[in-house]
Amino acid sequence: MKNFIQVPAGKNIPDDIYGIIEIPAFSSPIKYEIHKSFQELYVDRFIPTTMFYPCNYGFINHTLSLDGDPLDILIPTPHPLQSKSIIRCRPIGLLDMQDESGKDEKIIAVPHTKITQEYTQIYDIHQLSELLKKQIIYFFEHYKKLEKNKSVIINGWKDVQCAKLEIINAIHRYQEK
Repeated sequence: MKNFIQVPAGKNIPDDIYGIIEIPAFSSPIKYEIHKSFQELYVDRFIPTTMFYPCNYGFINHTLSLDGDPLDILIPTPHPLQSKSIIRCRPIGLLDMQDESGKDEKIIAVPHTKITQEYTQIYDIHQLSELLKKQIIYFFEHYKKLEKNKSVIINGWKDVQCAKLEIINAIHRYQEK
């Protein structure tokens, strides 16, 4: 699929959303993005730290975060997803953080129960594995350390209601642009 613009933000927003994957979990330290103009995956940069994303990483379409990009999403799954795949999921929280450009929140979502039963008992970020939460924070605290003029500040986790509110706000920002 080349035209990601046709992918809606979700089926029943903000409870049932679609994540578009740019970077599979556990893949090489390469920052891929889907180019806004030609709707194809491109290499944004090589990450100089020898680290990998602890979850599938992508975005929610038809949203606009405070950094001017679509709202970021992290989706743990039992297996890494392919770049450019679309997955139906449920938000469970968000990682409140900022980088050198300002606020850069990450929605944390789990696959919808129609995709896997593995996350059926997880409704809030506080129910996610402590180890996985530590891995996510560790990754984002360190992945830009070797890059010039780049920085990250982690402010902590916010619950599912904050995540849903941010999704709604990001959709409104997108519609108003």
